Parts: sequence; structure tokens; C-alpha cells
Amino acid sequence: MERFYITTPIYYVNALPHLGHAYTTIVADSMARFHRAMGHDTYFLTGTDEHGDKIVQAAEKNGQAPKAYADEISGHFRALLPDLSITNDDFIRTTEPRHAAAVQSILQRIYDAGDIYFGEYGGHYCTGCERFLTDKELQEGLCPDHKTKPEYIAEKNYFFRMSKYQGWLLDHIKANSDFIRPERYRSEVVSMLEMGVLEDLCISRPKSRLSWGIELPFDSDFVCYVWFDALTNYLTALDWPEGEKYRRYWPACQHLVAKDILKPHAVFWPTMLKAAGIEPYRHLNVHGYWLIKDTKMSKSLGNVVRPLELTAKYGLDTFRYFLLREMRFGNDASFSEEALVARRNADLANDLGNLFNRSLNMTHKFCDGKTPSPAGEPDAELRETALNAASNFISLFNSCNFSQALESLWELVRGLNKYIDTQAPWALNKEGRVERLAEVMYGLLEGMRKVAVCLTPVMPQAAAAMLEQLGYREKPDLAAEATSFGLLPRGVPVALSSTLFPRLDMPMADEAPREQAAKADAKKVAKPQAAKAPASDAAQAPGVAEFADFQKLDLRVGKVVEAVRHPDADRLLLVRVDLGEEKPRQVVAGLAEFFAPEALVGRRVVVVANLAPRKLRGQDSQGMILAVRTEEGMELLTSSGDVPSGSKVS
Repeated sequence: MERFYITTPIYYVNALPHLGHAYTTIVADSMARFHRAMGHDTYFLTGTDEHGDKIVQAAEKNGQAPKAYADEISGHFRALLPDLSITNDDFIRTTEPRHAAAVQSILQRIYDAGDIYFGEYGGHYCTGCERFLTDKELQEGLCPDHKTKPEYIAEKNYFFRMSKYQGWLLDHIKANSDFIRPERYRSEVVSMLEMGVLEDLCISRPKSRLSWGIELPFDSDFVCYVWFDALTNYLTALDWPEGEKYRRYWPACQHLVAKDILKPHAVFWPTMLKAAGIEPYRHLNVHGYWLIKDTKMSKSLGNVVRPLELTAKYGLDTFRYFLLREMRFGNDASFSEEALVARRNADLANDLGNLFNRSLNMTHKFCDGKTPSPAGEPDAELRETALNAASNFISLFNSCNFSQALESLWELVRGLNKYIDTQAPWALNKEGRVERLAEVMYGLLEGMRKVAVCLTPVMPQAAAAMLEQLGYREKPDLAAEATSFGLLPRGVPVALSSTLFPRLDMPMADEAPREQAAKADAKKVAKPQAAKAPASDAAQAPGVAEFADFQKLDLRVGKVVEAVRHPDADRLLLVRVDLGEEKPRQVVAGLAEFFAPEALVGRRVVVVANLAPRKLRGQDSQGMILAVRTEEGMELLTSSGDVPSGSKVS
């Protein structure tokens, strides 16, 4: 059986968890869920890093002893996990006795091999980085990350012969193209190693300056450097060196980190492992920053985003989906609530939610509320689209291309919505084409099942709810989705409707948490056996219109002569309508999810002809096409007979 071991960085307890911590942990959880769904033997580790200068300073600022402070902040990180639906197998703390024993064991092993020596060193020490910076690293005398002037410290310490392994590390990275990914970070490390001599690493701090740390096994007057301590956690949790978990999972180890800790993980850690006689990890996966108005989150700037506030306001599954969909892994991404709501409305409400609601309603109207049992096979083109989407999703997700994986899956979501429009089940039912109707509806519902299974790692609660609505109660087998089509059982009751993702309004600055939306994510699920008709969407009562108000409208009947998709908006069509004028008018219409462009050509439509012109996504729109929302989708408002183009509605 294939194995998979994923780790987050252990989070430093000098501050409370924020959006960046949540993103890394949710990505790791999604990876763990993905591999479990693929049938792989999976282990998932997270935890907290609790030693070092910054912890002492933060504890003193809060009037606490370092251990009491670390206990409190580590507790906040641990408490966050169930609220984010995290499925970690272990939570490691560097203040645990098991970890201290592992750190001392690896230190002793490297010391006995002759790769740790005692020496004197003077350098620029940055408390924020908790390490000495070289002259090359300083920018105008300041730490490039913290913009503070390091303290010059000269003292005797122990050093790890890291420079000894520079050539080996460079060769290893070049020989293993996916050792560090994405490629941009691999290139950065290769360039770093090729440009200069790798210095030896100071791995101790004298107790006279810092006592909060793990004591060196070969000199009780010193404690271990925090990075040498922290990195070892990935072995501690596997009961290194003799534990069964170590033998089982270490060869499949993948680390997940943010780009600010690239060097410790890409340089310090592999050379430490090599010196200790341990095989290096398999992959280092590096992601970018979440920016707030193009600025990195910072407590001092007051732009820190707290994840639980967002999950309470918008729902956990919406939050998880947004993080993986919005950030292209490896790059920075901008966070805003407006972007989150826009993504929710476009992808989850309009595309996915609309697909489920329409399809379940039609199953009840045309198939007695049960998955049909077609005599023939589903359409070959639909089957191919579904299998390709699942295959691409699996391949891209496995290589940490999460945003692209979800986009490939949404090709199927949009394809299924288009399939409804082109196949028109309501028309098949009206014409009495029972067998064809069964084929269309089964293919549609099976495609929806495939989407829900693929979403299991990203949106676990919503995916489970969607599968329940479809009457599918088997354990999701993601590996089968790339090759199988037709796993949805026949004759099973489905829910009457789906209300998982209602549309949201754009947030206001002082808006209170949107509890209703939070509950909507996988909690308000229609049960197949006790389905109730959905309440009608009561529109706000319109005001009384005077006849003079109606006279202001110029409603005219026109004929569609051309329709194409908007080049920059999936849900918009550019429709050219003949209104009996010198040349057809262009109207930008939000009809793409309901009508194929070619299906509109030749249709009679009613247009608000005197609507003020405006640009929509860069395209001129001269009017509005009137339509009516129905349970099956959308119907165009038209004339009962063939009237001349430009005829006025009166």
C-alpha cells in the first residue's frame, strides 16, 4: 500500500493563530484527506514550537513564565483544529519529554560523528529570526525581514559542520527535480548554494544568555538552537529512531511550509539528516503569503485576519474552498472578504448550488424523486468530460496545484449546467421520451456524484451533504473516479432540493457575523426520506408604480442574430439583437449558465431598449433582455406570435 506522511511547520507560540496558520493547516488536512480517499496509508502531523528568545520575551511581556505562556498559546492552536475540521493524527509540542529525548539523541549522534565542534563566533544576531545573519543578508544594516538592527554578539558556542554537506545537498536537489516545489523555490535554493560557500551553523546558546531550551547532551552549560530543536519534531512524532511509525512513514515524508522558512527546511534540515545518517524527506512543498491590501499580515500593522471569525461569518466549507481555490500554490494571494463572497457566489452558489438544486428538483418532477434506471449508456461525451475532469483533478491535486485542480473540476460543474440546457429534460418529459430522459438525468446525477467525491478533501462537510442528497452512501473512493462512470445506484431516493450555498451580499464594514450562511454549509440539508417542498423565495414587495413610471420604459421585441460568450466572464453572453434599427444592438446578458450561445440565435426576445448604456466587464451593453427564473432554470420573455423586430410592448 502506498504511504503518505504530511507535516505542517510547528507553529511558533509567540502569537495567536491567524489566517496564515489556518491556510497551511487546511492545505495539509486537504492533502491528508485526499490521500486517504485515494486508499493510501496516511499520517498527518502538526504542533507547536515553544523554545527560544522570542518565547521568553513574549512571556515576560504577558507577565508569565515561559512554560505557562507556551501552554496557553499552544492550547489556542490545538483548539483551532476541530473548528477547522482538521484530521491530524498527532499534535507535537517541543516542550514534551519525548521531543527533548529525540533532540538530544540526534545531537549526540551528529556530535559523535565529529560534525559538531566548539568555537568562538561574533555576528549580527536577530531576535526575530533567532539566528545570526551574515553581512550579505543585512540590508542597510537591518534584518531584511524584521527591519530591525541586529545585536552584535560575540560568544563561544557549538557549531554544526553544515558547510561539509553543501556539495551533497546541491547534487541531491539537482538529481531530484521535485525535492523542492514549486520550481521557483527549488531554483532559489540552488542559486543560494551555487553563489557562495555555505557557512557552518551555530546550534547552541549559552545558558547565561538563554536557559529556555533543550540542554545539549554533551555540555550542560548550553541549550539547543531553536531551529535545530524544532526541525527534529518531524522525527519525534514517528518515535525515531526505533519506532514502527518511523520505518513506516518516514520514506513517504512531505513537509508543507511558507516561503519565509524555506532556508531552514531546504538547507539546515537536509544537511542535519545527512549528518545523522537519515535519508532526506521526499518533498518540500512551499507556499506564498496571504496579503492584505498587498501587504503581508503583521500584528504591528493591525491587519491580522482571524480564521474563526471568517468561518462563523461565511461557513467552514466556503472558507476552506476559498483558500485552496484563490491562492495558486507557491504564489502570494490577496485576501479580502469581498473576494471570498464573490468566489462563494460565483462558484458555490451560481455554479455548484444551482446545479444541485435544479437537478434534484427535476429528478422529483420527472423521475419520481429517484435516480433513474436507464436502458442505455450515458452520453459518451458527458462520460469523457467527467472522467477527464476527475483525472485532471487527481493529478493536479497530488502535485499541490490545488487551484488548478479545482478549476479542472469546475469544468465538469459548468459542463453539467450546460448539459441541462442543451438536453432540456423538461422538453424530453413533455415529448414523452422516457428512455432518453432517464439517460440524461442519470448521467447528470452521476456527474454530480463525481464532483462531490472529488470535493471531499477540500469541503468535507458539504461534500458529505451532497452525496447524501444524491442517496450515495458508499465510502468515497477517489482513485476510482478517474476510470469509472456509473457508480451511482439506481432507484435510490434523492433530496427534493439543495440549499447548501445561498448567495450572500457583499460584506459591510460593520456587518455582524452571518450565522445563517454558516449554518447553510452542510447543516441545512434536505433529507431524501423526508423531503419537503422548498419555501418560495419571497421577493421584497414592490412599491406601487404610477402609469407615468411604466411609460418611461421602452420595451421592444427583437430577434437574436448572433450570440457569443463574453471573453472575460464565464456567465455572460454578448447577444446582438435586431430591434429594427440601422444595425443590431449588443446586449451583455447573464444567460450563459442557462443557454448555449447557438441556442439563442433566431429567438424572439423582449428588450428594455431605453436603458442607459454601460460597460460590463469591458463590453458595451445597450439594453436588457427580459427573462423569467423557473425551477428548471431560465425562460426568455417573448411574443406569442411572429411580430416585426422593434415592435413596442404596450
